Amino acid sequence: MTKRTIKREDALEYHSSGRKGKIEVIPSKSVSTQYELSLAYSPGVAEPCKEIAENEEMVYEYTTKGNLVGVISNGTAVLGLGNIGAAAGKPVFEGKGVLFKKFADIDVFDIEISTEDPDEFINTVVNLEPTFGGINLEDIKAPECFYIEQELQKRMQIPIMHDDQHGTAIISGAALLNALDIQNKNIDEVIVAVSGAGASAIACCRMYAKLGVKKENIYLCDRKGLIFPGRDADMTETKAEFANGTGPADLAELMKTADVFLGLSSAGLVSKEMIASMPPNPIVFALANPDPEISYEDASSVRTDIIMATGRSDYPNQVNNVLGFPFIFRGALDVRAKAINDEMKVAAVYALSELAKEPVPDYVVRAYGGDPIIYGKEYIIPKPLDNRVLLYVAPAVAKAAMESGAARLTTLDIDHYRVQLESQQTKVRRFIAGVINGLQKAKSKQRIVFTEGDDSKVLRAAEIIVQLGIAQPILIGETSKIHNLAEEFNIDLHGIELIDVLNLQHLEEFATLLTTKRQRKGMTMNQANRIVRRRIEYAAMMLETGRADGLISGVKLNYGDSIKPVLEIIGTDPRYSRVAGIQAVINKKGDTYFFADATININPNAEELADIAIMTAEAAKRFDMTPKVAMLSFSDFGSSSDASAIKMRDASRIARDRHPELIVDGEMQGDTAIGGEKAVDHYAFSAIQGDANVLVFPDLNAANICYKLMSKMGEAEVIGPILVGMNKPVHILDRSADVNDVVSMAAICADEALAKVRGL
Repeated sequence: MTKRTIKREDALEYHSSGRKGKIEVIPSKSVSTQYELSLAYSPGVAEPCKEIAENEEMVYEYTTKGNLVGVISNGTAVLGLGNIGAAAGKPVFEGKGVLFKKFADIDVFDIEISTEDPDEFINTVVNLEPTFGGINLEDIKAPECFYIEQELQKRMQIPIMHDDQHGTAIISGAALLNALDIQNKNIDEVIVAVSGAGASAIACCRMYAKLGVKKENIYLCDRKGLIFPGRDADMTETKAEFANGTGPADLAELMKTADVFLGLSSAGLVSKEMIASMPPNPIVFALANPDPEISYEDASSVRTDIIMATGRSDYPNQVNNVLGFPFIFRGALDVRAKAINDEMKVAAVYALSELAKEPVPDYVVRAYGGDPIIYGKEYIIPKPLDNRVLLYVAPAVAKAAMESGAARLTTLDIDHYRVQLESQQTKVRRFIAGVINGLQKAKSKQRIVFTEGDDSKVLRAAEIIVQLGIAQPILIGETSKIHNLAEEFNIDLHGIELIDVLNLQHLEEFATLLTTKRQRKGMTMNQANRIVRRRIEYAAMMLETGRADGLISGVKLNYGDSIKPVLEIIGTDPRYSRVAGIQAVINKKGDTYFFADATININPNAEELADIAIMTAEAAKRFDMTPKVAMLSFSDFGSSSDASAIKMRDASRIARDRHPELIVDGEMQGDTAIGGEKAVDHYAFSAIQGDANVLVFPDLNAANICYKLMSKMGEAEVIGPILVGMNKPVHILDRSADVNDVVSMAAICADEALAKVRGL
């Protein structure tokens, strides 16, 4: 990965350009009318106030408290900058708020308290309890930070966590478990040498002890050397907790017997010679930031058997607190926890440890340079940009909170909660989660055949499809290549049917059927024999003969090269004249619209547009939507006699005539179809009152341009193309599709197949 040096002027420009700082408060409810203003403030706001006055727990129902964390500091230990004061630390604390929001959708107020008196600080925070669902203490120096956290947790009934202590302990704890696993070392036998005796180091030592490291095997060093029983210099109660040894010793001496080195001190304290002196298969966590105790290059140059982690993103195994605090608080908030206890922290450790052993999604691989990321010496903890961290850590923390008695809500269904979290990550996932949930409830057994089964994306998607229980994948490909990829990516092939493209069955049957279908189009038996050996045609014949219930292609083929053969073999639904490619467009609010046709038909006539409208409406119904179809134009209801406007007007009439129950109208402009006020004020006669959700465009140009602009300028998310109008479920992926896209389209394909079984 290319390293990019952070320039001072770039950092200052980033923080000062446009709106100053990094955060803003955005209303979550509309306040665009007088009535809404009355609901938001006086007099409507009095009603939730009265409810909360009667039952204080209702504050979680009517306010943001349940999703609001206070990031609170006095600025006495900011990053590597030291005691720079509360105001100077504010950019850091704002940044913490950004990370909470980005990774776990938690809202944050950062509060800087200008005092170094621990009791004054404590009293201030205690009095803020009605505001927040949790408190993230940040950048407070030791030893005061230990006292502050303990006292706050005693006096408050919301979760408190000093991230500088516990964040590093949790993330490095997960790294330790996996490093020991890879290096084949037993946790109850290893010796740990620690450089640094501040808040993070003490918390790490405590966590390692909870995980199984013997306290007598942990040797803690500060600036004065080993902390041993009876040492007088700079001894504190927290340091004494890990006093070991019989007398003075330095770090170099201790590392000669240490299986694990943990550095939370300063750059350059560890030499190559010290690394070379460690026992076989050493584990080195050099976590000083921004520069570690020893560089990754230096440590790796003297030991090929080493596992090394740092706090830096430009080297493998980054111990980054962002893997912890957003997701720990997410789980704690969602069960209204009264504290973040040891059980919850340990649960987070094991969740991170387990996730690192799972196959890594494409989007994560791309974000980190494109090279394969596989559990091993250079990948012992998940990457911060892996969205699955939320799905592993938050449910584990919530479950531990309920089991340990820390939760107010004790009946949370963890499996349902995980699905809910996944649906909240992106609008597309929320949309697809509903489809997946329906397939799971129906115990779907739909057989979906993939033409590019020996592509790594398709193979990884197939494993997920089996795990989710949404379909039975059938992969066409070179089986030897599939097995090699499965071994490379640690993919479980259980539940996945493989068809070897080099040893295809049923060829005579397929060729005979194809000849029968296409003999009046010039097809001969010899040609058919050759054609059915091609993947896409073979898969189409499987679908046509009932050996599969749905087909997905396109990861490696052009769209046209995939759709032509399936149209020739499967054909269109006899009710329609053609097929269409539609896009599900989900806006920032989470509203879903279907854009048609954005993929196939360049300039459809009125009859064809009516077909497209009806097909798209049927698709919307499968997604539990009541379709309201707007035939779009530059004209509103006869205001123009241009041929394009007349075409949309006629298409609307034809669609209504064919399906009188369908809500369809037009021609109409975009702001008449979507929005409300214009239609209500001027076109009360219309069946569409600004509430359209199926948008039919006059031609491919308009639809394609519009959905792509929406995805970029409107920050909408897009699912598609979804192929409609086929006689059986067939979907053609875009070649840029990633693993998640393959899984999503498989779910849509299986849902369509299930609907056909049910006669819907």
